[in-house]
Amino acid sequence: MSIIRPFQAVRPSRELASRIAALPYDVYSSTEARHIVESNPLSFLRIDRAETQFPEGTDMYSQEVYDKARDILGQMISEGSFLKETSPCYYIYSLTMDGRTQTGLVGCASVDDYTGGVILKHENTLEAKELDRFRHIDTCSAQTGPIFLSYRPDEAVRAILRKVQEGAPLYDFTSDDEIRHCVWRIDNSEDIGNISHLFARIPHLYIADGHHRAASAVKVGLKRRAEDPDFSGNEEYNFFLSVLFPSDELKIYDYNRVVSDLNGYTFDKILNIVENTFEIEKIGSTPFRPEKKGDFGVYHGGCWFRLTARPELCSDDPVKGLDVSILQDRILSPVLGIHDPKTDSRISFIGGIRGLKELEKRADLTGGIAFSMYPTSMDELMKVADSGMLMPPKSTWFEPKLRSGLFIHQF
Repeated sequence: MSIIRPFQAVRPSRELASRIAALPYDVYSSTEARHIVESNPLSFLRIDRAETQFPEGTDMYSQEVYDKARDILGQMISEGSFLKETSPCYYIYSLTMDGRTQTGLVGCASVDDYTGGVILKHENTLEAKELDRFRHIDTCSAQTGPIFLSYRPDEAVRAILRKVQEGAPLYDFTSDDEIRHCVWRIDNSEDIGNISHLFARIPHLYIADGHHRAASAVKVGLKRRAEDPDFSGNEEYNFFLSVLFPSDELKIYDYNRVVSDLNGYTFDKILNIVENTFEIEKIGSTPFRPEKKGDFGVYHGGCWFRLTARPELCSDDPVKGLDVSILQDRILSPVLGIHDPKTDSRISFIGGIRGLKELEKRADLTGGIAFSMYPTSMDELMKVADSGMLMPPKSTWFEPKLRSGLFIHQF
């Protein structure tokens, strides 16, 4: 069973929501974040990336930076930029990009569900990134960035959300990247009770994006438990801010790869090495985007090729059968010498949202080789998570990204 509950959100005033809402903190470098805050002082990056309030060169992981985030949040609440609900509510958050809409429920998920295996993950986290968000959450006593969760579709949940969406939205704005953001509040006690009851019968939730934020929020919750002699389990720190989407409304984009050199081989030699395991077709100068599982685009020196995995490479194993695993196990590691893609500086990962011309540009800069991928599916993601296994790094790229600052969960 999945425990989801409403919360008393801290949220922007209606007239400021579009100016406050910001992309996730880790989308930007520190320099990029500074430029955004300079052009829009209300951007939530002031809180999520509070080093922007200090001179360049300030240690972004120093305690004074986290203290500043807490102080700015308190100041914005005091001056009315943020409001706090008077009672616990759920929210609906819909995002429309390129004519496609995904509709999520905003609420709080359970720390116990995370530690107990009800909320399933599919990737590892890095301790340094966890520590950063841990200190941010702990210092602010608030979760400022929602966790992107998914669940197998439930038509009863969908019916409630559609009914609420017939009313006027709380927020309705289009961000600079032409994504429309709409938010509705669910404050009817019957709807709130029905939603909580319906999720209680959903066996698993899946982290689509936000593994580090989730792990950090859970660790803060466990720390607060240890510090609280009257801990009951109902305290707000036992729950973390989430937006939950049905899996059939989500789109995973391709997550492509560029290797900066050919590991001492000629390109023709690489093709000769892999022709026993892949069918090879020369495409030419037109960028090739794979249209089915098992197909890979390969680019070098102005020319694209299609590689199709031979049947013997197919696997029922949830991880080995992934296209990202086939590429890693059959080409990147044995041929190009990329044995640990998490740490090897020779490999770069390019989200499909940036287009295939970006792959050509990156490969041409160094004379390297680029690979365009067929996107991992939500079914594949959930099968990996269900099996208790982990995907290779950079297996999924979700768009659109959830905005931070629209909902804050204090405890």
